[in-house]
Amino acid sequence: MVDHCKLDQRRFSRQLATALVLSLVCTSSAELAGAAEENDYYRLISIATPRAQTDSRSKTWKPAPEGLALEVSGMTVLDDKRVAVAIRKGEVWILDGVYDDPPKNVRYKRFASALHEPLGLLKHDDSLYTAQRTELTQLKDTDGDEVADEYLTVAKGWGVTGHYHEYAYGPKLDGDGNMWLTLNIGLGLKGNQLTRTVREPILGYRQGCWRGWGLKITPNGTMIPVCAGMRSPCGIGANAGGDMFYTDQQGNWVATNSLHHMRKGAFFHHAEALASMSQPGSTIQGVTSVPNGAPLPQALEQFPQLKPPAVWFPYKKMGQSATDIMLDASGGRFGPFAGQLFVGEFTQASMSRVFLEQVDGEYQGACFPFRSSFASAVLRMAQGADGSVFVGLTNRGWSSLGTSSYGLQRLVWTGKTPFEIKEMRARPHGFELVFTKPVDAQTAQDLQSYAMNSYTYLYHSTYGSDEIQKQNLAIKRSVVSDDGYRVQLQIDGLRELFVHELVAAGIRSRNGEPLLHPHGYYTLNRIP
Repeated sequence: MVDHCKLDQRRFSRQLATALVLSLVCTSSAELAGAAEENDYYRLISIATPRAQTDSRSKTWKPAPEGLALEVSGMTVLDDKRVAVAIRKGEVWILDGVYDDPPKNVRYKRFASALHEPLGLLKHDDSLYTAQRTELTQLKDTDGDEVADEYLTVAKGWGVTGHYHEYAYGPKLDGDGNMWLTLNIGLGLKGNQLTRTVREPILGYRQGCWRGWGLKITPNGTMIPVCAGMRSPCGIGANAGGDMFYTDQQGNWVATNSLHHMRKGAFFHHAEALASMSQPGSTIQGVTSVPNGAPLPQALEQFPQLKPPAVWFPYKKMGQSATDIMLDASGGRFGPFAGQLFVGEFTQASMSRVFLEQVDGEYQGACFPFRSSFASAVLRMAQGADGSVFVGLTNRGWSSLGTSSYGLQRLVWTGKTPFEIKEMRARPHGFELVFTKPVDAQTAQDLQSYAMNSYTYLYHSTYGSDEIQKQNLAIKRSVVSDDGYRVQLQIDGLRELFVHELVAAGIRSRNGEPLLHPHGYYTLNRIP
């Protein structure tokens, strides 16, 4: 599921305390400034949480069946009344009435059971599909009673040693109708643990076969290894063009949470995935050494197969454990961010937003805070028929912010447009900011309204990385478009392969509003 072998309890307590302090500071700042709140624009409706089920003061909640812990590990929308959710216990449930506001009469029906750690769910054609620990499974209801009658193996063949960290995620569809899965690395494997695995170590690395890889399953059931170097690839999703992306979580070889474009032959960061390099079908060859301890720009020069993330999520500033990926395909029914990606966050129980663009044929872009204060860790997201977003929650007993340990919530746009940086685009001499509302020209032209710095990370086998080679950047000029929606920032000192962190705290809309979220983080792999 989510990688928390990386955390002992004392370290996690420190991280959680920091997240709480950051949350309180942000809340206090907003209150002092008289700023609008996220809830004014995106409202949370609790469909099923333990708190809702046991709160005797509320008459609006329909409890789940007795004993059902709705620890959502996979989710797919069925229609304009129902969703299906997989849960950690190994079951799939269909929930009816989930669009009601408030949800007065949610009905539950168990569709499937006896699954082994399903960590995804997809409605495709007339079936549901889920990735179990050892296979991709098709769940078929042949008689129309909303109970699965057939459990069919669609794909299998990756290594499973028994290590608890060997999660399998998916499936998700790309634009060509292929299903994609991602496989966790097993941590600290020894030779005597290895079964169905790569027995001859490559570069000294031992892993189960295809561990740390992204796999594509064609419509005829052929499993194709595509790309490698994943550590804990909890989230998968397609963008509007049908290209596939995954999220990774900070740990050894992984500097901080990240978003990657999955494509043939790409290697991302976790070196132990190279254990499968000699397997038939491997798309990565010829790696003879792996740099360890170099700043990322230098590591990329030394390691040609290594590809940078499309987006880095600076640690704690943009979360601590990235999860699911969801495309806003609502055409505007979920607000002003149609076509962008949303990424779940486990520890801070929140959701971020990602703008992507292509420069020289490769993806890069910016991430922004979007919505906090979910009831528990955000693990899965799915866009409903009305454009709202269903959010599946579970912290699996690991701590996260929030009032519950699991549940299902729905995020609904209120119809009010927040004042936000909608897009942040790279330009040869700076960035172009696109806003959701016209800006006040005076504050937008004032260079004191902005601050920017840049930094990169170490590529090494050690856990995570601090921000290194930090540098404040000089903003030389600000040009506002006639309609007020765009601002061109001329900036000295742009650096390729560095994160460029923007704070636009001084800018106001024409109505005097501050930005709901003044921070943006652009991963500048290439300067146009």
